[in-house]
Amino acid sequence: MTQANSNELHHALTSAEIELPADQVELLDQYCQLLWLWNEKLNLTRHTDYEKFVTRDVIDVLQIADLLKQEEEVLDVGSGGGVPGIILAIVRPDLQISLCDSMAKKAKVLNAIIDDLNLPIPVYHGRAEDIITEFRFDALVTRAVGPLWKILFWFKDDWHSIGRLLAIKGPKWIEERAAARERGLLKSLELRCIATYPMPGTESESVILQIQRRPTK
Repeated sequence: MTQANSNELHHALTSAEIELPADQVELLDQYCQLLWLWNEKLNLTRHTDYEKFVTRDVIDVLQIADLLKQEEEVLDVGSGGGVPGIILAIVRPDLQISLCDSMAKKAKVLNAIIDDLNLPIPVYHGRAEDIITEFRFDALVTRAVGPLWKILFWFKDDWHSIGRLLAIKGPKWIEERAAARERGLLKSLELRCIATYPMPGTESESVILQIQRRPTK
């Protein structure tokens, strides 16, 4: 990490009123550099400057980090370039984070980035609905992997083994919830909006939805 890079990331974090330990800032910057380098070969992210990285990626992850309990086992569904999973592992080292992606190329890149960062994060190449039949997680987290109805459809037969799913969504989440209801995918589930926060630079809001199986009476 160069001093110039460090200053740019620190400035972006300060502008967003985010304070993190120096070692976490250093890891985040290393992650950015690796991600952006790989992004030249494989489309992994549209956030290729520090301001967008902080105001889109870091803010989303910090919001979801506040909702996870100590030492939870968490699976990042459709990790792509590693958001939220890798950032979550950096800012919440107590968590046991795993990543998964159905695209072999992306899974390979994730492994390369994690190795370079020396983070203890397993990466699974495959569909999350198959992975959770073999491994148990306290929580699943998702961002930008598809509309809500599609996510719920993936897991429609697996809620007995899912603690809860936390989905980062934008302002269209209400329409997505309606589409999921029309398809009958929320009948046995409890959906709650458990966090709402402004999307910097816009007049819109982001939300975090919690979905889990409705308790039996």
